[in-house]
Amino acid sequence: MGTGRPWRGVLVAITTPFRTDLSVDFDQLQEHVRWLAAEGCHGVAPCASMGEYRALSDDERAAVVKATVQAAPPGCAVVPGVGGYGSRQARHWAEQAAAVGADGVLARPPDGPAARPADVVAHYREVAAVGLPVVAHNDPYDARLDLTPDLLATVAEIDGIVAVKEVTGDVRRLHRLRDLCPHVDVLVGADDVVLELVLCGATGWIATLPNALPRQAVRLYELCAARDLAQALPLYAELHPILGWASRPEAVQAVKLAMECAGRFGGRCRPPRGPLSGTAVDGVRRDVLRALAATAGPAFGAGSG
Repeated sequence: MGTGRPWRGVLVAITTPFRTDLSVDFDQLQEHVRWLAAEGCHGVAPCASMGEYRALSDDERAAVVKATVQAAPPGCAVVPGVGGYGSRQARHWAEQAAAVGADGVLARPPDGPAARPADVVAHYREVAAVGLPVVAHNDPYDARLDLTPDLLATVAEIDGIVAVKEVTGDVRRLHRLRDLCPHVDVLVGADDVVLELVLCGATGWIATLPNALPRQAVRLYELCAARDLAQALPLYAELHPILGWASRPEAVQAVKLAMECAGRFGGRCRPPRGPLSGTAVDGVRRDVLRALAATAGPAFGAGSG
């Protein structure tokens, strides 16, 4: 998907699997990467928010990225998250990603105190200096600042800034971004607006749903990219309830439970993320079962579990 542009298509923000003692299960991690590629996903993004990167030690985080690159088959891009407290940390993780053969990086603004616009630009200049393509990650709900279209337009003047993962769900931003910096790809960052953004020109989806239902997610993306509303709209309606869990505070727990419901290994989260409430558990199970029932036909093979 997108020759020479590994950030395009459906990239999965993968979870980090933990054993019962909460150590990283690298065998499960690598099996998951290979499975996602076999199911049609175009790439993976380890150590993003969905991967609980803040709960990993430095050694674990480096090992997760290396293991992901080793497991990814040809044609499956690896674009790790390089979020860090400041520019020095983010550049370190970008250098580590480059050293093990990643295809690009997913870079948040600094995780530390709210930065001024000039500081944000300097931060991205540091990350881009490593030489890998940089996807800016805008998630003002989980960060201390908002990469507004005006600010991103200045960031996009840096060589190597190739795209933005837009999590706000505001479709109007796509149009503003395309007007201000048309050379930068806009990627869907919130699962529950994928149809709206792809129809309006988003060229990729850094998604969470494919952790559990990759074949269904890829099919939805392809229908949207083809502007096939006759098929995309009914599928979107059936998937939308489970897509919406990715925009909730308990997104990581919900995605891991959805994986279990779909017959995959999800496992536990590390503290401070605790288990879901009973009501949330029932909701995730209901929404996964609805999605599976709606996509049980031959277009999706025998299923994703």
